Amino acid sequence: MAWGIAFFEYCLMVPANRGGYASGLSGYQLKIAQEVITLGVFVAFAWFVLGEKLTWNYAVSFALILLAVYFATAFKPGGAGGR
Repeated sequence: MAWGIAFFEYCLMVPANRGGYASGLSGYQLKIAQEVITLGVFVAFAWFVLGEKLTWNYAVSFALILLAVYFATAFKPGGAGGR
């Protein structure tokens, strides 16, 4: 079952990385987005398969990671302080 989930996630990642890079996202931006997708798949697995509840501290942690995606993608590389 774990290999099936990993394979499903991989099937989403490869085209997403190719499409993202082709549309101008940097390697850093793609990696941050990849981590969010991985965590999203795991949260769904933990919730539906393992029967675990999403507690407030995990929800806040996930929201902060989503905020990291915003900061990684909202500003152009090379801007203030970037290279």
